[in-house]
Amino acid sequence: MSGDIKDFIITQFLPDIDPAELSDDYDLVENGVVDSLGLLRVVAWVSETHGLSLDDIPIAPDNFRSVEAIRRFVAEARVSAGLH
Repeated sequence: MSGDIKDFIITQFLPDIDPAELSDDYDLVENGVVDSLGLLRVVAWVSETHGLSLDDIPIAPDNFRSVEAIRRFVAEARVSAGLH
């Protein structure tokens, strides 16, 4: 799952970066990669890609701070929604 997340982040926000250069714990928010509008794009992608209702996705920067944070959030949200 983190590979798909990383691919999305690179395609949408860091097109000139080699995927190997983006560590899973790189802080996307603090480093200005994902701003408030970008956060909404990530949330929409998570909803579409992982079958989660937008109503069930809390838009909190900490949930989307890094590839790993997004992966954890999606995994937990899918379990909570019964989508394992």
